[in-house]
Amino acid sequence: MIGCHLGRFFQLTVAGGSYQEGLASVIQGVPAGMPITEQEIYGDTLLRKPGADELSSPRKEPDLPVVYCGLNSADTVENAGNKNLTNGTPLTILLPNLDRHFIHIKQYQDTNRTPRPGHASYASFQKYGPADDAIGAGIFSGRYTSTIVAAGCVAKKILLQLGVRVFSYVRELAGVKCPEVESGRAFEYCEAYKRMRRDFDPFYQQIYVGRRITMDMRFLEKMRIFAEIENEIDAIREKAPQFDPAAVQEQYRVHPILNCPDIEAAQAMVNACNRMSATGDSVGGTVEVVATGVPAGVGEPVFDKLDAELGRMLGIGAVKGVEVGAGFAVKDMTGYESNDRMHSENGTVVFDSNNAGGIAGGLSTGQDVVARLAVKPTPTIDKEQHTIDKYTLENKKLAAITRRDPTIVARIWPVAEAMTALLVLDNLVAHYGYQKLQGISWK
Repeated sequence: MIGCHLGRFFQLTVAGGSYQEGLASVIQGVPAGMPITEQEIYGDTLLRKPGADELSSPRKEPDLPVVYCGLNSADTVENAGNKNLTNGTPLTILLPNLDRHFIHIKQYQDTNRTPRPGHASYASFQKYGPADDAIGAGIFSGRYTSTIVAAGCVAKKILLQLGVRVFSYVRELAGVKCPEVESGRAFEYCEAYKRMRRDFDPFYQQIYVGRRITMDMRFLEKMRIFAEIENEIDAIREKAPQFDPAAVQEQYRVHPILNCPDIEAAQAMVNACNRMSATGDSVGGTVEVVATGVPAGVGEPVFDKLDAELGRMLGIGAVKGVEVGAGFAVKDMTGYESNDRMHSENGTVVFDSNNAGGIAGGLSTGQDVVARLAVKPTPTIDKEQHTIDKYTLENKKLAAITRRDPTIVARIWPVAEAMTALLVLDNLVAHYGYQKLQGISWK
């Protein structure tokens, strides 16, 4: 299988499937000497996993990461202090599947002859034949996005050192739109939402804060504990901190379920989603992602424009469109309305608007880089649909009996955030390299 690789200077290769032993991220281009912990990575992967709320599927996969290689296992010389720091070799992060049981596998076996409309199951069978990994949809499952989020955590940490912040949130769900929110306030809201999720996640608190797994343990010791956790998932969840939605909203100033930086809009989104879910159907929406602090000039002309790079987020499952800045709305503007006019204030260039989404000619302008992703409704629904038997081509009826999400939008935003970080960092490395060459004094 090709197509599971991203990047030129900061590279990611992903592997695995929803019901295989697990998934993996192999990251190349990580600078040596960087501290990174499994707790940090899990702090991001927990954001896209199914939760206990009404917008999530009942799958209880905890998405616990294991850094397998790419870190020094001990100080390179006595008292060097570089144990568990990156060493410049490929950083490999494993994400074992812990919530896979025969009852769920049997559900897929019972329905795999009849492809789910709107899903990859028919096309992947045509490509890979009877050996296609159809249990849980394999690498075509949304579960594979955990690999992107894990790698994006590393990329975001590097970007932060370079003054670049990347964040994302739900902009629209079930036809309900979030009003415009200033980027600084949106960022603070997103950070508070993430903090809330970590504080109330039982695995984060019991496994990492409680130091049941630490970075000083060997891989095999961690696997022994993972085998225990596999049998304790329900017990761990039952020991979760008491979650009172009203109290959470009061303490963190965020919506207790949805990462949307307008609490009233978020609740309206949840209500609209629930109304549709009650009929057995699902809903879609949009996710907005913002990168602040990107210096002017990042990107390349023609085929590798920065906005074209952001278009690679169509590689995220369920994403059917990517727009930058005003996006498709520019078709209804005049040139005067669309243009981002600029002026100088105290030696600094200031733009009057950002319809270009911080990118002109494929190069960053120094403004916020803004993109939005259109996310389709979950294809697995609890309504009868007509389909075919992929072996005999007989016409069949199908109603989903497998685990499903009423919407995927609430789980896509951390993936968009992570992938944007990967794309921006890859282009930023190229930019800094080129700028270094520009500084050569020719003799």
